[in-house]
Amino acid sequence: MYVFGGNHNGRYLGDIQVLDFKSLSWSKLEAKSESAEAVSFAACAGHSLIPWGNKILCLAGHTREPTESLSVKEFDLQTSTWSTLRTYGSPPSSRGGQSVTLVGDTLVVFGGEGQGRSLLNDLHILDLETMTWDEFETTGTPPSPRSEHAAACFAERYLLIFGGGSHSTCFSDLHILDTQTMEWSRPQQQGVTPEPRAGHAGVTIGEYWFITGGGNSRKGVSDTLVLNMSTYEWSVVTGLEARAPPTSEGSSLVMHMINGENFLVSFGGYSGRYSNQVYALKASLKPSAPFQQINETETNGIAPISAEENSSRKVIFEIEDLQDKPGNRADTIKTSAQVVKGERNQIEDRLNQERLQSLRLKQELANVENRNAELTEELDLVRDQLSVEHARASKLEVEVSEIQEQLQKMDALEKEFELLRGEPDSGSDEASSSNQPPRAGRFWRWNG
Repeated sequence: MYVFGGNHNGRYLGDIQVLDFKSLSWSKLEAKSESAEAVSFAACAGHSLIPWGNKILCLAGHTREPTESLSVKEFDLQTSTWSTLRTYGSPPSSRGGQSVTLVGDTLVVFGGEGQGRSLLNDLHILDLETMTWDEFETTGTPPSPRSEHAAACFAERYLLIFGGGSHSTCFSDLHILDTQTMEWSRPQQQGVTPEPRAGHAGVTIGEYWFITGGGNSRKGVSDTLVLNMSTYEWSVVTGLEARAPPTSEGSSLVMHMINGENFLVSFGGYSGRYSNQVYALKASLKPSAPFQQINETETNGIAPISAEENSSRKVIFEIEDLQDKPGNRADTIKTSAQVVKGERNQIEDRLNQERLQSLRLKQELANVENRNAELTEELDLVRDQLSVEHARASKLEVEVSEIQEQLQKMDALEKEFELLRGEPDSGSDEASSSNQPPRAGRFWRWNG
């Protein structure tokens, strides 16, 4: 089982982990860059992986630097290299939480969450032979916009969409698209009524579609369902504790055959904390027998559960923790201890970083308070100076007013002075005439 990317503690992952089912051991696969065409795998979550021959196709997903259109990358299992596939036509917009389903030689992309957290319910089909995108017009009523739903293909013709969620609610509806007529429909369902859920995982074995995990706004969903895609009948396979890892949201689920028996293998997910456990659900076809259901998990970790009869055969299920097998218990404990130690170190590192950040913020706050005190003191000084200047300005206004009054009085005196200068003075005239010399005739008259 190959695990690409994901999310842990709010951080996107970009590593590749491989689980060997024979030894039940994990190993990290380092991607190579031997050619100029080789590209790296960007850390992402909410993407879709599709096995295709000896390659694995990776589509869409949430990244820190989203692109405008959905990209298709290919991982070569033989060369351990990534490459970006060139496509034609109009690709879908970038998104995460969508479903990508292999239908014949095509990939059907439905829904998801686009940029700006916009929910989508569009349908796009990629022809893997021509690598051409097409967006088809459908008839009937399509599913409402959603993300984190599950999708499956039946009879290489019918696309099934189950559950998912919007920003305010989760769904439990089932929709079917006939890829030949491109018509949506809602089938009449039988059996148990599924709880609304999002973030669940699904895988098919023959005509059976298994659904595990998921949650809604109230709780994590603890039951594992199976749908008979021929009769649209739901059955409960098993129920686990609400926080048991197989009930986690965002877990991975694949089908693997071990010694001729089909196993559903679940890895990871989130149910209040991130999980790295591996669980398996064994399903085998056996002749019909009287229906029995075991309600409690056996102490050895294996709980056989019988599904309801269908025609002349039924499905027998067993669930077990692959990590609890005796031959691997010591390795499991050691691995778990290492994981816990690593998580503890990460938490301690984050705690130290938070402490340093807190100290920096406290220092900055102290600096701001000191600066605020200085500015307050300067403001008080400025206010005092303004008060003094205001008093001085008031005094100057009074002095200016007094000067203006004196100027007005001087103007009045000046006008009176001008008037006085314009009047004749008789006494002055007489004095001036007596001082004038006698006429010439008189002068000679006196001297004669």
